[in-house]
Amino acid sequence: MKKSKIIYIILAIATLAIILYFAFRHTENDGHNHDGHSHDETETLAEESVSNIKEVELNEAQFKAANIELGTFSLKNLSEVINANGYTKLPPQNQADVSVHTTGIVKSILIEEGQYVKKGQTIITIESPEFTKLQEAYLTSKSNLEFLKLEFERQKTLNDEEVNSKKVFQKTKADYEIEKARFSSLQKQLNVFNINASGQTTSVVSVVAPISGYVTEIYIKIGSNVEIGKPLLSIVDNSKLHVDLLVYEKDLYKVKEGQQVRFILTNQDNAEVKGKIFSVGKAFENDTKSIAVHADIINKEQRLISGMYVNALIDIGTNAVSALPIDAIVKADGKEFIFILEENIDESTKKEKTFHFQRIEVKTGTNQLGYVQASLLQKVDKNAKIALKGAYYIQSHLIKNEGGGGHSH
Repeated sequence: MKKSKIIYIILAIATLAIILYFAFRHTENDGHNHDGHSHDETETLAEESVSNIKEVELNEAQFKAANIELGTFSLKNLSEVINANGYTKLPPQNQADVSVHTTGIVKSILIEEGQYVKKGQTIITIESPEFTKLQEAYLTSKSNLEFLKLEFERQKTLNDEEVNSKKVFQKTKADYEIEKARFSSLQKQLNVFNINASGQTTSVVSVVAPISGYVTEIYIKIGSNVEIGKPLLSIVDNSKLHVDLLVYEKDLYKVKEGQQVRFILTNQDNAEVKGKIFSVGKAFENDTKSIAVHADIINKEQRLISGMYVNALIDIGTNAVSALPIDAIVKADGKEFIFILEENIDESTKKEKTFHFQRIEVKTGTNQLGYVQASLLQKVDKNAKIALKGAYYIQSHLIKNEGGGGHSH
């Protein structure tokens, strides 16, 4: 009986020891762990949250050196678009090859490549004996026509009075009609060569510009032989320049006349050019599954020429999103940020003007034509000024300050 009692006492002590052990561990956890995080983890999260809120201070010289440009969000249609590639193109009626209809020698060249010329302006002169022969033939025909007209009128009067024979009248009439047609033909030929029919006979004639535009190429020089139909020079009129885009079959049903087109000229400071679709092709281009879409260019301030390659976006939707230039976004620690200029701080105690920027985290979306959709992750003033350009400079200044152990303003 004594032995059993001892065993029970030992079991009771062991049970109490186990209870106290677990009770002690629970109390320890309560002191060091809340919501599944230890004190160390909580402090780390708090520090990470604070680390995202950083400020940078630039003096006026630094601000100017960075070429910082301030602005705000823009509404851009970045959500519903079709990407298309193509070229700038001129319609055939705005291009001209200048040639002549006879042989001769180039007497003078009055223009240079790249020069703007007006329609009807004399651009070169051609010398040829054919011009003299043509004028002589014209003057001879004119004289014959005057004689035959008088003879025709005389024979007509005699025929009406039945004095002469019908046969003589018919022959006079035929001769008159033939010479009248020949004279008309010679007159038109003189007009083609810009020769004044009533002027003095000359072997040198002027060649005029058929359209207004810029001289792109000159294929001749002084003394060059001129051949019939061979181009002497070329002129283009870029005022009717448009864009030809290739749209694939899968997107064709989405494209319609009147839709807006946007494209960027990378060699002109990434300027955005706008256009409007005026025609959609009705056949596939060159055995491909793509259709030519033609768009007028709306803003023509940029210097455009035919044959420029373009990467364009066709707006097929009406949803606009808040966007910023790509240069306004910086990346750090796997996140994306922008810099906002804080309200002016009292500078009365400082000798020079300073600019205070606060780094704000954002979430980005669609990226097109130099702009990216951006959403703020914290509330800021709707009129806040954002660094649209120069954000990388501000970020590098912040990193420099942190790396140097200084205080990052």
